Amino acid sequence: MAIRASIGQYYSADSPIHRLDPRVKLMGTLAFMVSCFFVDSVETLLLAGAAAFTAIALARVPLRRLLAQIRPIALFLVITSVINLFLVQTGPIALQLGPVVIHADGVSAAVLYTVRFFLLLLGGSLLTLTTTPVALADAAEKLLAPLERAGVPVRQGTLVLSIALRFVPTLSQEAENIVAAQTARGTDLENKGALAYARACVPLIVPLFASALRHADNLGRAMDARCYTGGARTHYHVMKLDPRRDGAACLALALYLAALVALRLA
Repeated sequence: MAIRASIGQYYSADSPIHRLDPRVKLMGTLAFMVSCFFVDSVETLLLAGAAAFTAIALARVPLRRLLAQIRPIALFLVITSVINLFLVQTGPIALQLGPVVIHADGVSAAVLYTVRFFLLLLGGSLLTLTTTPVALADAAEKLLAPLERAGVPVRQGTLVLSIALRFVPTLSQEAENIVAAQTARGTDLENKGALAYARACVPLIVPLFASALRHADNLGRAMDARCYTGGARTHYHVMKLDPRRDGAACLALALYLAALVALRLA
């Protein structure tokens, strides 16, 4: 069994998407992901798909890397598709096998909901591949800074977010090492049913949890040694909006959202 987690892994490339301000990328991605919930027709689906794959082409990120991030959630997409396929009982009958009846609207709903969730996940994956965890945390801190006036601990929250994203690949590698060690001791994690597979993974939880606690303890000691008290942080890279580059991205996003609204109202 191979455990792969590419969340938090930055893909280095020189592309227009990589050079965008992290705040623009974060807000644009969130706007695109929200817009995916309003995709309800073939036209809007094609528009959202064109926007997503245009961004992927501009980012120069291999599609294989993007799909590697979505692979762990593929089961969720399959379950969503099957639920819509069998529970939507409107429209003409498309297929009938004994008591099992599949309607045309069920097929449409299964395809529509699965594809739009797929596009939503593509947008989130592209953001994490083209933006470092530190840049994402800094962008979130800048965007949420007004909440500090209401007593919200924005700096501490974004620091936790940055650390969490940074340690996802580390814990993934730890999990792979634990699986390799357990396999060398005779544990069989292949060719098992769902229940047997879950039962076989239980012995992996304790060492992985212990490893996570060890990393957290070491990080806490390192922060204490550097006298970190949770106050204001300085930034090595100061974010600055580029009127042409970031302005063009904002304009493209506005045109996409306007087109989506126009298609929904048509």
